[in-house]
Parts: sequence; C-alpha cells; structure tokens
Amino acid sequence: MQHNVVLVIDDESPVREAVADILDFEKINVLSAANGFEGLKIYQERHNEIQLVLLDLSMPGMSGEETFRELRQFDAEVKVILSSGYTEAEVIDQFEQLGVVDFLKKPYDLAHLVAVINRHLPENR
Repeated sequence: MQHNVVLVIDDESPVREAVADILDFEKINVLSAANGFEGLKIYQERHNEIQLVLLDLSMPGMSGEETFRELRQFDAEVKVILSSGYTEAEVIDQFEQLGVVDFLKKPYDLAHLVAVINRHLPENR
C-alpha cells in the first residue's frame, strides 16, 4: 500500500512545520521545501511518490506562479493546491485556466486544511 505524500512548498518555516505536524497526525507523509527551486528539485526527484503539492503563491525568488508553471512543465498531471493570503476569487481568476485543483486561504483553518488535502488524495476518495 502506498502512503499519501504531500509536498509543501512555503517560504515560512512555521507554516511548513504546522502543516507537517497536522498532516502527520492524519497519517499523511510530508516533504517540505523552503522555496520554489527546492520544491521543484524535490518534485523532480520524488514525483513518483508525491500525490499532491501545497504551494504558497507569495515567495521570494521563484514565485508560486513560476514554481507552478515549472511543476506543470515537468509533469502535466501534477495536482497543486495553491495557498495565499489573497482571496480565493483573486487567485482562482488567475489560475483556474492553468489547472490548479484547489485553493487554501491563509491563515489556515486546521479542519479545512485537512478536508481540502484529503479531498485530493487518492487513498481518501
């Protein structure tokens, strides 16, 4: 049985740690990256085991949008949930054409975070 693995790409370490703790409690494995470059590298190396990417939209260096486009170029089937302090309407207008599977507004509500992640993991459908 393959375990669910989520790649969290966020430049804020408290966010990465909190998400990892919450998902670990839910028996979901987490890989973390502090920026888009690192996230892309991890995805390229371990894409066969990653079911879902939780991607922060606002990061220094490679932005969330650039990271998303690079992930998509590497794997057209990658499932990405964008997260941001922006409103969902602002983000969805910009990204729905690109194939984002969902959106999480920051700060996260724990129950909502788990529900959205679970909705897109194969073992939980």
